[in-house]
Amino acid sequence: MSKKIIKTILISQPDPGDKKSSFDKLKEVYKLHVEFRPFIQLEQISGKELRKKRLIITDFSAIILTSRNAVDNFFRVVDELKVELPTTTKYFCLNEGISMYMQKYTILRKRKLYVSHSGEKGLLELIKTQKKEQFLFPCSNIRQETIPNFMQENDIVFKDAIMYKTVNADLSDLANVYYDIIVFFSPAGIKSLFENFPDFKQNDTLIAGWGKTTDNAIKKAGLVNNIPAPQPDVPSMVAAIEKYIKK
Repeated sequence: MSKKIIKTILISQPDPGDKKSSFDKLKEVYKLHVEFRPFIQLEQISGKELRKKRLIITDFSAIILTSRNAVDNFFRVVDELKVELPTTTKYFCLNEGISMYMQKYTILRKRKLYVSHSGEKGLLELIKTQKKEQFLFPCSNIRQETIPNFMQENDIVFKDAIMYKTVNADLSDLANVYYDIIVFFSPAGIKSLFENFPDFKQNDTLIAGWGKTTDNAIKKAGLVNNIPAPQPDVPSMVAAIEKYIKK
């Protein structure tokens, strides 16, 4: 595909509103029109419904948190069920950002945190050092099998609790709207694209995909990931798009 001048970008995530976005620099420097539109949305599963499924949070001595959505929904369910979490409960976080996000709900100095500094690999290593704990994994209906498989292979007591569902957003109003670049951050975004537009053809639209799983989903759908990230010289999606634009 030949290089083209970029004027419009669609980000398949919610609009940050008044918060500063990492894409603001692109808008200002390159005079771009950038729109945010979530391709997926979350549906909460009530604490009452989880109780019917015999989920007793206090049965678990350790909680695995791999996203902000997981943090939000775990503490939501705790509140709905009026659970008093013991101070001895251990929290295993995928990265420092997630551990800091917990401050929205609890005082960190009163919690026992285990924070990975090398993504999923580091998280699994931390879990293995505490394999005698009983682990609860709050998650959505769409998740990787890496953690469940690891727990089973290492005979660790474990339960995954689906506390929210990822569903496709209605994108019908975008049927006749064109963007130079569409940015995807998860396989669920690709799935939503084709659920909304089964006959979608990429043509000269550029696609930017974040991470290996998204890249695989793009290729599996018969599309081209023109702007893959992260890469050694482009650690962020914004950096990857800017590099492309500079060409």
